[in-house]
Amino acid sequence: MRNNIKLTTAFAGITALALGLTACGTASDPSSSDGSGKADPAKPLVVAASPTPQADILTFVKDNLAEKAGLKLEVKEFTDYVLPNTATQTGQVDANYFQHKPYLDDFNKKNDTTIVPVVNVHLEPLGLYSKKVKSLKDVKPGQTIAVPNDTTNEGRALKLLADNGVITLKAGVGAGAKLSDITDKKGLEFKELEAATVPRALNDVDAAVINGNYAIEAGLKPAQDSLALEKAEGNPYANFLAVKKGNEQDARVQKLAKLLNSAEVKKFIEKTYAGSVVPSFGPAE
Repeated sequence: MRNNIKLTTAFAGITALALGLTACGTASDPSSSDGSGKADPAKPLVVAASPTPQADILTFVKDNLAEKAGLKLEVKEFTDYVLPNTATQTGQVDANYFQHKPYLDDFNKKNDTTIVPVVNVHLEPLGLYSKKVKSLKDVKPGQTIAVPNDTTNEGRALKLLADNGVITLKAGVGAGAKLSDITDKKGLEFKELEAATVPRALNDVDAAVINGNYAIEAGLKPAQDSLALEKAEGNPYANFLAVKKGNEQDARVQKLAKLLNSAEVKKFIEKTYAGSVVPSFGPAE
């Protein structure tokens, strides 16, 4: 039985207030308030994570690898893309595992946070899904496509659509594309939604671009069910373990980073997700 703690967006107001009070680096950070990374190695490392696949991967580490490595690990599940970073910034958790670098860069810039990546772990290819059309050639003028509304994932979604000929984008916009950068919508309409809610809208739109973790949570199999799927090779969207700047050398963080890049975790990811999630190990920059 999993012994994780699930947190929801009901705590958003509390966390936002805490961020305002502690973002300047007061002594309220429980693990390493001086930013030295010298936390008590005997305390559990508390990691915020999206339920799937991040919390599943962490739970595998906790149940199979952590004890032998001398690591006490606690996993807290979050169902959104904001609270894991604010909780890490304020010291409510020690680390998080849910995001890629373009998202983190945008988040730090907009929120004046100082979260930094530690080690890459996996990639979740973004996919286009539909319950109403069977292939890309069936996407027609007048239909509606839902896309994530956060800056990085919307640009990523539009790039996926452009790469597959569904729309045409201005030259050179790449993954930073916005709806205003579409030069030819091919008669399509777009519905912008918070990333976590896109799968629930699948019945109400003709197609939707869904983040890999949310697709899996919704019972979709990206490698099988998508009309179009991002390629893993050369993809900059690896998900990584992240901490507040200054805590990178926390011995517990370093132990977890090593375990997350282990042969055992690689085998677990490949066996469990069958190409819908792929290992993407290595230093995060």
